[in-house]
Amino acid sequence: MTYSEVTDYLFSQVPSYESQGASGYKEGLDTTLKLDEHFDHPHEYFRSIHIAGTNGKGSVSHSIAALLQVFGYRVGLYTSPHLVDFTERIRVNGIPIPQDYVVEFVEKEKDFLETLKPSFFEITTAMAFKYFKEMEVDIAVIEVGLGGRLDCTNIITPIVCAITNISLDHTQLLGNSLEQIAMEKGGIIKAGIPVVIGEATPETRPVFEQLAEAVKAPIYFAEDEGEREIISAEPLPNGHILYKAHHLADFEGELGGLYQEKNTNTVMAIMHRLMDSGYISESYSPENQKKIQAEMNRALQHVSEITGLKGRWQTIHRHPTVVCDTGHNVAGWDYISRQLATVKCKTMRIIFGVVEDKDVYGMMALLPKDAVYYFTKPSSKRGFPETSLQVFGEQFGLTGKAYPTVAQAYFEAQTDAGPDDFIFVGGSSYVVADFLKSRN
Repeated sequence: MTYSEVTDYLFSQVPSYESQGASGYKEGLDTTLKLDEHFDHPHEYFRSIHIAGTNGKGSVSHSIAALLQVFGYRVGLYTSPHLVDFTERIRVNGIPIPQDYVVEFVEKEKDFLETLKPSFFEITTAMAFKYFKEMEVDIAVIEVGLGGRLDCTNIITPIVCAITNISLDHTQLLGNSLEQIAMEKGGIIKAGIPVVIGEATPETRPVFEQLAEAVKAPIYFAEDEGEREIISAEPLPNGHILYKAHHLADFEGELGGLYQEKNTNTVMAIMHRLMDSGYISESYSPENQKKIQAEMNRALQHVSEITGLKGRWQTIHRHPTVVCDTGHNVAGWDYISRQLATVKCKTMRIIFGVVEDKDVYGMMALLPKDAVYYFTKPSSKRGFPETSLQVFGEQFGLTGKAYPTVAQAYFEAQTDAGPDDFIFVGGSSYVVADFLKSRN
């Protein structure tokens, strides 16, 4: 099999939530445990950090991976979805899993997989854990796929786990209230393992406290007085953010977007737990403080270069400025809309598309009304029709035309734009994925 044949097999022949929605989601860990046994429990051969949450998982996971790498660890990183190529999901020290490894894995295990009938994510997780074992990683940063309690990544026993935040997303699978979703995502909390909560609400905090108390897990709320590290965040002309912190000198973060302040505060809280556990033991040595600060700055200023992260308020072009962002639900757009309001430009042009299980009305209510819209449909089978999106947009006073592909929408926006205009591409991770692929 060629690599394209293998990825086509994984994407089209295997049940996948990303392509099919709820019908492609497999609940429970039975199949995962059988896969784990088949591959001789590879997750037991490396330490891990487990990251769950509605938004921010990717930014936090990549930032932690970058920090661990600069401190000398061999780091595995497992995230989803990919934007351009499947291999982005599985990395070691920022280098994607080789295509040849993916081909060999599927060819060798195809008969077993077709007998067991695992989902796309179960196969990918098993592949990642096996690869991390063989690559002898020191620590793997593992991003939860969906939920937490029944997610197939939840067979690991991490050294620390984190839940970035909770908002109403995937309600058809995780529950219709913040409390229910918190219960599902809080299922990654393990006995005696420190857990960091990036953001909590009056509805979710008691849930997390009860789950942690039940298994005697130390719990830390990153926003609490005494725990919060970030004092302020100031956007810089280069798109980065200058952070002022309680215990650290000022430092610069590469990842742009107003939402990154909370993500970075969560990252700092996780790092404190790693310091407490001795994984960054030099931090206790006063003479090494400058070295630690320099290494941390280097990591956070170069997260994308170190780990391969894409699509977080990523500037693609100047004159006109082109930015893409993977924010894909109401909570994400609450931040993006505020960010867009700060942009100074002649004309704002927004390429916008979503998938069918999102709160389209909730997202559209947050979109700026003074922009020109290019409504489009991502190539995912779950893509929401661009013509329907245009009709919905008119109800919110959003004016623009509909385009059947992201590439065509971007071509038209670029053609229309002057050097002082601003083009934003987003609404869904799949829109950003199509956009980045069209540029390759």
